Amino acid sequence: MSNKSPIRVMLVDDHAVVHSGIAAFLAAFDDLELVGDAYNGVEALHLCDRLHPDVILMDLIMPLMDGATATRAIRTRYPDIQILTLTRSLEEELVQNALQAGAIGYLLKDITAEELAAALRSAYRGQPTLASAVTQALIHATNQNALPTPGANLTEREREVLDLMVNGNDNNSIADHLVVSRSTAKFHVSNILSKLHAANRTQAVAIALQNDLVSSHAPALQAAY
Repeated sequence: MSNKSPIRVMLVDDHAVVHSGIAAFLAAFDDLELVGDAYNGVEALHLCDRLHPDVILMDLIMPLMDGATATRAIRTRYPDIQILTLTRSLEEELVQNALQAGAIGYLLKDITAEELAAALRSAYRGQPTLASAVTQALIHATNQNALPTPGANLTEREREVLDLMVNGNDNNSIADHLVVSRSTAKFHVSNILSKLHAANRTQAVAIALQNDLVSSHAPALQAAY
C-alpha cells in the first residue's frame, strides 16, 4: 500500500490516554494516518463533515452521544465511511447495538498495534473484523433466544454466497463471481441474513464461522485477538 495515499483514520473516545496511545500506534505504519480525533459522538459528526475519514475507531460509552448512536448517524449520512468499534466492554447488548448500528467490526482495547493496523486495513476494504470473544458473545446471544441450529435451512446457492461474504465480497463482487445479476445477489444476501437471524452482514459472518457453515475463512476474521 506504500504507493497509495494513507488510510485516513479518525478516533472517537472520551479518554485522552487512548488518544495518545492510538496516535503512537498509528505513527508506526506508513499506510495509516490519524487525521482527527473527537471525544464524543457529537464532535465525531461535526468532524466527519469536515474531514471525511476512511475509517473511524469508535468507543461506545461516551458523554453527549454514545458510540452506537454516533455510528448509526454517521453511516446514514456517510455510508462510505467504515466504523470499527474499539472498546473494553463485552456486554452482549453493547455488541449487538454497535453491529446493528452499522459497525463493520468490534475490537477490544487490549489489541496489539499490528492487529489494529490489520483491522483498519480490512475495514477500509469493506471486510469485517471481530475479536474472538465478541464472536462468542454474539453466538451466546443467539443461543439465548433458542433459535434453531444456524444455517440448517440454507440452500446450496446461499452457502456459496455466504462463503463469498465471509471472504469480504460485497454484493457486486458476489454477482460477478456467480455470474448473476446484482439484484439476485442482493436477494440471496437478504435471505441469508433472514435465515441466520442476523442483523447485518458482519453478524452473519460471525455466525457462519462459529458454526462452520462455509468452506473457507476470511483472513480478517481469523486473527486470534
